[in-house]
Amino acid sequence: MRAGADAPDSGRVKESAPWSYDEAFCRNLGLISPTEQQRLRNSRVAIAGMGGVGGIDMVALARMGIGKFTIADPDVFEIRNSNRQYGAMRSTNGQAKAEVMRNIVHDINPEAEIRAFCEPIGKENAATFLEGADVLVDGIDAFEIDLRRLLYREAQQRGIYALGAGPLGFSTAWVVFDPKGMTFDRYFDLSDAMNTVDKFVAFIAGIAPSATHRRSIDLSYVDIENRTGPSVGLACHLASGVVAAEVLKILLGHGRVYAAPYFHQFDAYRSIYVRKRLRCGNRHPLQRVKRRLLARYINRRSAGVIPGLRYHRTEPSY
Repeated sequence: MRAGADAPDSGRVKESAPWSYDEAFCRNLGLISPTEQQRLRNSRVAIAGMGGVGGIDMVALARMGIGKFTIADPDVFEIRNSNRQYGAMRSTNGQAKAEVMRNIVHDINPEAEIRAFCEPIGKENAATFLEGADVLVDGIDAFEIDLRRLLYREAQQRGIYALGAGPLGFSTAWVVFDPKGMTFDRYFDLSDAMNTVDKFVAFIAGIAPSATHRRSIDLSYVDIENRTGPSVGLACHLASGVVAAEVLKILLGHGRVYAAPYFHQFDAYRSIYVRKRLRCGNRHPLQRVKRRLLARYINRRSAGVIPGLRYHRTEPSY
């Protein structure tokens, strides 16, 4: 040991320095400026859903230094969430997702201002949920189309961007909605008159028109009755990475945001990135064909013609 060197620690816990926002996020500098870092500190992001992607979205944004969050999820963590959901651990089994994620982010940034909704979001509280938000991030379950429509409509009325990226196979697909651009309902071609299956089909077909993931998924593992299907943490982390990047562009004015009718899909497993403009959204003739085929497939399985895929209406879950 050289002269003057400290002796080995012998297992002593080093006393930590007082927490400092500037020190905690100093490694962001050089990629963003000090002024931009303060802008992130003062920004509020609303995230609906703290499950597969929503929780990881929150952590990714918290580590970028976002200082304010409004989050919502009425669900609790279960063992089956462990392969992909950030807050799902043995110690959190049975605990409210929104509360767990609030605690995790407070452990990253104790100064973060977090409003947590542990009750379902609906018409009566959607406006309250989005109050003061600078951007809406969608981490909602794929089957909850009407809730999405409600929140995206509210976001547009408030003049804020809304976006969400979903895990599909080993890929992520996403669409960004500019409050001055094409609406959520117009892009996905949704209306109140549609039944639940047709709304779900429209969403799945519209979020990833190129469907780079189609070879990766064994549809025999899709159970619409229980609202489950193949989903891995790898794809959830990809989704949160692109969400964080899009949110940074929106909040800081960096680069171009390719909003709807543009769609994006990044398939890490197949080394494919797709960005295309779907001029008519889901009303495009080819999209109409895809939707008819997918709806027919689901309905035939529901009727038992093709075994393994069933559908019925269940209670909301993020």
